[in-house]
Amino acid sequence: MRRISAYYPATVVSFLSFAIYLLSLGNEFVRWDDSDYVTGNPHIRSFDPAFLKWAFLDFYAANWHPLTWISHALDYAVWGLNPLGHHLTNNMLHAVNTFLVVLLVVRLIEATKPASWQAGKPTSSQADESASLQAGKLTSSHKSRFTLIVAGVTGLLFGIHPVHVESVAWVAERKDLLCAVFYLLSILSYLKYAADASQRARGTGQRDNTQSAKGKEQSAVPPMRSAPGPMLSALCFFILALLSKPMAVSLPLVLLILDWYPLERVNSLKTFRVAFIEKIPFMVLSVISSVLTVIAQRTGGAMELMEVVPLPARMLVAAKALVAYLENMVMPLKLIPYYPYPKDVSLFNIEYMSAVILVIGFTSVCLVVAKKRKLWLALWAYYVLTLIPVLGIVQVGGQSMADRYTYLPGIGPFLFAGLAAAWISMRLDTLKRWGRGVKIMTATGAALVLLSMTYLTVKQIGVWKNPFTLWDYVIQRNPGSVAVAYQNRGQLFEAMGRLDDALEDYNRAIALKPADYLYHYNRGIVYAKLGRLDNALEDYGRAIALKPAYYDAYVNRGNIHLGLGLTDKALEDYGKAITLDSFRHEAYRNRGVVYMRVGDRRLAVADFQKACELGNEGACRALEQVNAR
Repeated sequence: MRRISAYYPATVVSFLSFAIYLLSLGNEFVRWDDSDYVTGNPHIRSFDPAFLKWAFLDFYAANWHPLTWISHALDYAVWGLNPLGHHLTNNMLHAVNTFLVVLLVVRLIEATKPASWQAGKPTSSQADESASLQAGKLTSSHKSRFTLIVAGVTGLLFGIHPVHVESVAWVAERKDLLCAVFYLLSILSYLKYAADASQRARGTGQRDNTQSAKGKEQSAVPPMRSAPGPMLSALCFFILALLSKPMAVSLPLVLLILDWYPLERVNSLKTFRVAFIEKIPFMVLSVISSVLTVIAQRTGGAMELMEVVPLPARMLVAAKALVAYLENMVMPLKLIPYYPYPKDVSLFNIEYMSAVILVIGFTSVCLVVAKKRKLWLALWAYYVLTLIPVLGIVQVGGQSMADRYTYLPGIGPFLFAGLAAAWISMRLDTLKRWGRGVKIMTATGAALVLLSMTYLTVKQIGVWKNPFTLWDYVIQRNPGSVAVAYQNRGQLFEAMGRLDDALEDYNRAIALKPADYLYHYNRGIVYAKLGRLDNALEDYGRAIALKPAYYDAYVNRGNIHLGLGLTDKALEDYGKAITLDSFRHEAYRNRGVVYMRVGDRRLAVADFQKACELGNEGACRALEQVNAR
């Protein structure tokens, strides 16, 4: 396949992906992270030096991904809070990624072809490793069709598989899409670097007319050095990927896998050492990104579960996730936006024992057949290594797995499926009897699979229609087990004024997770709205007991004390809130009201003044009224 022809199937596949995801343009923002990232994020509403400083130096929302913040700020500048525009950007980025995946697969297949392939002269070694599917026995037209099928199927699965809906239809997952763009561009640049090195090696070999043993040995190993341009591009794209999402830290290891197969630049300890040294700048950047990510997650309290779940249990959950992700790719019928962390994790549980056996077994098989089937080990290693940052060994958040984590790792299994499809197609060409009927049946089956995937993707896009459909779906799929789903749906009911329904959901959330301070706090708000002040005080007190540094709980409890005429307790709560955060205005303004009530005009004026300076308009009006007396 000529290189220029790769752009045509890539364009078609990316367009199909874009067309399917047009349905997401009618979706709303969901309250799960979209509020932190976009709708409730005041920082992205101005694109100036102060914003850029915040994007690069702040660990807002327990994350460090400045390029993602910049993309959201640009979207806000163009679209404001119109969700259509934000979804459109996600859709376009996914289409670009689909395009790049097709190009990448073509380049990888080309990388397995010896020079004689390019000239149409198959060699005896071609049958051993060329795409691992007897490609060396095919004619030139068959080789092009083989490449087209592999790239097309891989791209289609990447573009329309329902397991990727979460990354595309959820605005807050822009980081997945941005990271993937630069991750794929980095790999493509590196492949160009490797191709240049290979060409230089062939050129050197042609000029060298000596056939000494030493000369033969040296020509058998392509030099590791080439023009610095493509390698520098690969490094720059990698930096941009890390600035989008730290999951890109796996790239240096992926490049080493490619050096081993299909590039075959690593075939000895010496060449591995040279390749490893070559990747040191990438690895240093990965370490820096990892440290920043851990700091950000700890700052935001996202790693609390890691402190209570022992490492052996986390390893078992990781093994189960590796298998479960593959199951979801093969049969995506049980996808849900939130997979709760399991409570009873044990090696003696059949689910975890079977997962460990499967992971160890498949790894062993890949290692055993590695000499003859390098492809198997390369794809499996890519899948595992790209998932390691999110497998929960270093646990972040309360979920055991997430569909969005497979956005880049899924390329490995999808490529395997593409190779299988091409192998079947080539085999069908050898059938003589019943060959036409089998081909029709096979084509019909492939079309049905494509239509089924499209249907499931469209259905999954509907799950993300709005926050209510999202959490209602999670509750339906896991009734009585996902506390955060009840909590979030309760907030929606509360916003709709359905306080009794909200109270019921908060009760369920607390029953499932009684030690969560936020659940008690939110139920306290509903109790206060229902006039059940004693219950509200009890819940606010419980929230404070679970999180003593919770500013909002002190303010709300102080408000109830103020309403009940308990001025001393109100002053105590507001004072504690101000001690916790002296840059928020609510406590100052409300404490000023208490001081006015007890007749201390001087302290009231001081608090109103401070609240007014912090932006509380009510305090400014109160200050004017007090001064006018």
